[in-house]
Amino acid sequence: MEKRQFKRAIISLIYATILLLIIYGIYLKFRSVPTCFDNVKNQNEEGVDCGGVCQKGCAPAAQKLVVAQMGVVPSGNPGKYDFYVQITNPNATFGDKNFYYTLNFKNVAGAVIASRKGSSYILPGENKYVIESNIESATPPVSFDFAINSSDWVEFNDYYEKPDLQIVNKNYYEVSGGVGFSEAYGLLKNKSAYDFDLIRVEMILKDKDGKILALNSTQMKTVAADEQRDFKVAWPNRFPGTVGNMEAQVEVDVFNSDTFMKKAYKTEKFQQY
Repeated sequence: MEKRQFKRAIISLIYATILLLIIYGIYLKFRSVPTCFDNVKNQNEEGVDCGGVCQKGCAPAAQKLVVAQMGVVPSGNPGKYDFYVQITNPNATFGDKNFYYTLNFKNVAGAVIASRKGSSYILPGENKYVIESNIESATPPVSFDFAINSSDWVEFNDYYEKPDLQIVNKNYYEVSGGVGFSEAYGLLKNKSAYDFDLIRVEMILKDKDGKILALNSTQMKTVAADEQRDFKVAWPNRFPGTVGNMEAQVEVDVFNSDTFMKKAYKTEKFQQY
């Protein structure tokens, strides 16, 4: 009797051992073994596959873009409005190649009455306006919100040269006769060693207290290195307020390799962006 019970115990133990081995084998087959190449922050890593047990050091993380002043002004077209927001890149070596954003206009009840999605770029340490023009809304917006949804950071480790584009001789006047309400003009100087295929000039009109009254832009194509070019921006319809000052913003997308070609010097790493 005791022999039979002992035999049963041994058989049960063998079956249990086999079952545990099967379960452990399944676990080994399907478990994810932490490595320094699994695109997961695990082990004692300081970042994803970097730091800690991984020999690769972690690159400094880019700080988020800072959203500052924003507002809405009439576009001059009935039922349409221009939106502006001032954005600062606090990073000295990171540029945002393509950040996506969402803009909403709201009524007095807080309901969204108009919406627009867009994208832009910003250089290291740059402070710029992002402008959305002619947003259609049946009623004037009472409030608005702006959110940056995603960023595509590029780190400039070895070489960074901001395009040297200057605006001089700015002037603004109201048209006394003919077509349109007012015009702004100036002289663009390309002091860079690059020929640019496309340059965008944004004109921001302000009153004497710095309040933004109106916005408009123009595009200039094929501006060679050391070239000077006159430009003009026109406002066809009257807008409220009296212009006391104006600001010019020059934009060129250096992240797009088709935007420029360096002239006279050898190709630099900067040009791959």
